[in-house]
Order: sequence, then structure tokens, then C-alpha cells
Amino acid sequence: MPDLLCVGETMLLLAPSAGPLAASDAYSVSMAGAESNVAVHAAGLGITAGWTSRVGDDPFGARIVGELRERGVEVEAQVDATAPTGIMFKDPHPDGSRVLYYRRESAASKMDAGFVTRETLRDARIVHTSGVTPALSDSCARMVDDLFDLARECGALVSFDVNDRRPLWPLDRASVALERLADAADIGFVGRDEAERLWGTTTAEEIRERLPHVALLVVKDGAVGATAFCTGYAPVFVPAPVVDVVEPVGAGDAFAAGFLAGLLAGETDEACLAAGHRAAAHALSTPHDLPPLELQR
Repeated sequence: MPDLLCVGETMLLLAPSAGPLAASDAYSVSMAGAESNVAVHAAGLGITAGWTSRVGDDPFGARIVGELRERGVEVEAQVDATAPTGIMFKDPHPDGSRVLYYRRESAASKMDAGFVTRETLRDARIVHTSGVTPALSDSCARMVDDLFDLARECGALVSFDVNDRRPLWPLDRASVALERLADAADIGFVGRDEAERLWGTTTAEEIRERLPHVALLVVKDGAVGATAFCTGYAPVFVPAPVVDVVEPVGAGDAFAAGFLAGLLAGETDEACLAAGHRAAAHALSTPHDLPPLELQR
């Protein structure tokens, strides 16, 4: 059973091979999902990682499940014959890529309390999810609350990445829900920029004041660095390495995977932050959210 269990939706991702969506005739096909990204990166770092969710009874769901397994992730997925696998399109632009979601009423959006069982959590040391999941539906929000409680009953730490996705829900709802969940986690990840958008905070210290109960809080500040606030200890800051950025999407998930891998190995907060930076730097230097499949086979 996995040491790290990741829970959340994964979609099929289509991106034009060249130019914008409106003018492209050829597309690359991959997958996109914050939690499965963490699982894949962690598996690449030698961690026994698992992913659980729901997919549609369609070729897209089968492709996602098959590829995650090929990448070394232990998969437990429910197949829904009545709801589809979500799909995401990336529309590249010189000023930044735009994404289009087709995930309403997807199979994963129908996860509910009780979806994750004690058997699924058996032997997991860390359970990871993100703010994307409760934004998908009311039932997914209930599932996340249930997951927090059950994980702790089973002796696992709860890891939560705020991961605010603006198109998914109104800012007022997201602000309240994400603050509550991040503060209730054992390990929390949040970007300084998204915290400013959500709560009006401007520094890592202000974010810590906003989230005083999470035992280990990691505040990421892009190219500046990251700070770990561990209850009872002085904050630890590690600067980010200089990286020629090819594509920023996916770096946050890689950072979380690197940090959690270090934590599972018993490393210090400083070493965990450095591991997170290394994983993020690798993700930033490639055009893909995940490393090429052949490198993980």
C-alpha cells in the first residue's frame, strides 16, 4: 500500500501541437490533475505513491488509469458508466496559456463522503489533496471533510495544497472554504500570490497568522523561495534556484511532491524545502506538466 495517497480528479488534457486552439489541426494528448501530478512526481522520486478517484467508463478514463500505472503510481479508481471523464484544453498564448475545462458533472465530481475507505487508507502515512477537489461539487466538498477525519483516525497526516482555481468557484466561497481546510490540515501548501488574492495577505508571516493551527505550513513565493512554519520552531526559508522557465504550470505540484518525499524520508524542514525547489525547477524547465512517460517506465 502507498506511503503517500493522493485523492482528486484527473482529466484528459489536449493541447495544440502549434499555435492557438482556434487555428490548430493537431493536438498532443496527456493528462492533468493536481493530485495525480503529485503522485507521479513522488513516484519518480522513489516514493510509494497512490492515487484514487473516479473516471468515466470511456477511453479517456482508461487512458488516465493506464498511464498512471505505467508511471509507477498505485491506482484505485471507480469507473462510472453514467458520467464522463473530465477533459481540459490548453490554449497557448504569448502572454500566458488559457485553459478551458469540460468537467461539469464528471465522474470525479460525484465523489462523496465515504468514497475513501479505511482499506484504501491502510498503511498510508500521508494523504494529499488540494483546493481543486472541494471546488468541483458539494459532494466533493463533503468527501474532503470526511477524508480529513478518516485519515487521522487511520493514523495518517493530512496534506492540503490550497491550489486556488479561479474559474471553479466564486472568490467569496473559495476564500472561506480554503482557509478552513488549509488551517485544519497537518501539512499545508499555499502560494504567497494566491493567499493575497484570497485573503489580502502580503507576506509569509501574515499568512501564518491567518493559518495558525496547521502544524507545518509551507508558503511558496515563486522565484524568491519558500518558507516553512513548523509549530514550536523558528521559520525556515530556502531561496529558489535560478531557472530558465519554459512552462510554469505544474511546478507547484512538483514542489509538493519533492517536499513530501523529503518529509517521508525524515529530512529536516530545510532539506524538504530544498527538495521541493529541485523538483519544481525540473518541472519549470520543461514544456510538460509531467516528465515524458518513457523516463518513468
